[in-house]
Amino acid sequence: MQLLDRIQTHEQLLALEEDKLPQLCEEIRRFLVDSVAKTGGHLASNLGVVELTVAIERVFDTAKDRLLFDVGHQSYVHKLLTGRRSAFSTLRCLGGMAGFPKPTESACDAFVAGHASSSVSTALGMARARTMLKQDYHVIAMIGDGALTGGLAYEGLNDAGESNEPLIVILNDNGMSINPNVGGLSKYLSFLRTRPGYFRVKKAYRSVTHSLPGGKAFYDFTSRVKDRYKGVVLGTTFFEEMGFEYYGPVDGHDIRKLEYMLRLVKGCKKPVLLHVITQKGKGYKPAEDSPAVFHGIGVFDPENGHTKGNKGHSFSDTFGRTLCEIAEKEPRVCAITAAMIHGTGLAGFAKKFPDRCYDVGIAEGHAVSMAGGYAMQGGIPVVAIYSTFLQRAYDMILQDVAMQNLHVVFAVDRAGLVGNDGETHQGIFDISFLRSVPNMQILCPANQSELRAMLYQAVFDMDGPVVVRYPRGCDGAYQEIAEDAVLRTGKDITLISYGILINEVIAAAELLSTLGISAEVIKLNSVKPINMDIVMPSVTKTKHLLVAEETVRNGCVGREISALLRARGILIPTITCNVGDAFIEHGSVAELYQLCGIDAAGLAKAAQEVLSQ
Repeated sequence: MQLLDRIQTHEQLLALEEDKLPQLCEEIRRFLVDSVAKTGGHLASNLGVVELTVAIERVFDTAKDRLLFDVGHQSYVHKLLTGRRSAFSTLRCLGGMAGFPKPTESACDAFVAGHASSSVSTALGMARARTMLKQDYHVIAMIGDGALTGGLAYEGLNDAGESNEPLIVILNDNGMSINPNVGGLSKYLSFLRTRPGYFRVKKAYRSVTHSLPGGKAFYDFTSRVKDRYKGVVLGTTFFEEMGFEYYGPVDGHDIRKLEYMLRLVKGCKKPVLLHVITQKGKGYKPAEDSPAVFHGIGVFDPENGHTKGNKGHSFSDTFGRTLCEIAEKEPRVCAITAAMIHGTGLAGFAKKFPDRCYDVGIAEGHAVSMAGGYAMQGGIPVVAIYSTFLQRAYDMILQDVAMQNLHVVFAVDRAGLVGNDGETHQGIFDISFLRSVPNMQILCPANQSELRAMLYQAVFDMDGPVVVRYPRGCDGAYQEIAEDAVLRTGKDITLISYGILINEVIAAAELLSTLGISAEVIKLNSVKPINMDIVMPSVTKTKHLLVAEETVRNGCVGREISALLRARGILIPTITCNVGDAFIEHGSVAELYQLCGIDAAGLAKAAQEVLSQ
């Protein structure tokens, strides 16, 4: 890492000789592969933006200029070039460097960016604040072609194009066709527009005309004539119709051309879009061959790309296999997901039932509304979306599904604490916002066998909207299949939980038994509605209650159980153990359980506190 060792600041990067830049990019790729192999993380997307990020960091000063990522998982190179190389050994570890931009981590990180399609909107807000406050800095939004499948991106582009604010949007296109109407003449124009000679002539023409009396008006007139002629003969790009000045496409791995183009658009005084073509996984063959696998990967062998660690079946795998079984039995079933075919375990379903599997892109609201229409006409849609992304579709869940009591099954993956992706990805809000929805029913399997059974139940035995929520990863120790049930009898305190957290509750009961405390353990399969018929006899006996959950405090199940007990005249010492009123940082799930006090030891301690009341 001869060159990379010398780069700690923006000034050092600028001082690097231009002919050394390709070597620097190669060193960055080697560093990323070796580093992410040890910690896990988002690799393919970062390998694809090495030259682009180096060019951006050389043309702009991100300590002052505002660089917005969309999505932020492609920010590793940016972090590496802004003084955080030594922190990469702690990437996504508790107390270490975040896997997404984080302003509290560095002044060079402009904004938190864990969800897609919002960068242009955020960038426009910054640009307008800059203008209003009469400040001087550049605003750049780097958005991927995948993020352009989300409707919010177009809301931002529509407003930004009309704003006339100096704003740079960099479209990182690594696979999606942006403009299908490409013929020979359009290709030639794109080639011509990216040639340095074209821009030198254009800048010289503008400089000369502006120096003459009435020259600016003449330049504006001839530009309008040129644009009208081009529009008639060649057509305009979608982005130009929105009000952007469009440049590109340009090779995203040609660092000299990238720097030239970035310096050019840096001088524009209006919204501009630079279209850059990159290759995901560039420079590392395993990631080039399997970019989806290396999008977000665990620890792996950098020599061959083979992953290490647990290779057991995950909840997502079981969901996908079970849905295939169900679809064979019920032809009305379809699967809908939002750019997460592989992540939600639907790859096998998509292959087996290609006409009944719909990947709508990063458009969760559209996915839910489409499911509502499908259900209204007699189909049975199963919508598979991560918990943290489903919250983007709250209005559609209310208006287009629940209000009409339509039979839509929501497979809510990554529910609860997911670990290393941190605040933007923890699935700790769905319990609160879904339980607030009328007609909604929520099932919470504690293991994969229960997931299979509950998915069948949701599709075949229930009506109206049904949620089946399950975590990332594999099973815990609890392997039985039970309805709402008392898993362990006791006389001193009742411990209630649901989902895989029941493993920690059972372990907490074991710890309490060593202290002479007899704990009764209740597992709930449904958290809406709640089966109070099983709760009432237990708390009436034990006179003490603890409810443990992987969710935020407000809207948690424990509070409702406590309120229902009070309504029945049962006033007992109660504690709700959850993640509190906070966003939870990155770290392993076990570490976060301990941090939040919902691991076995923390729950046992909380139970003793309740018993002391």
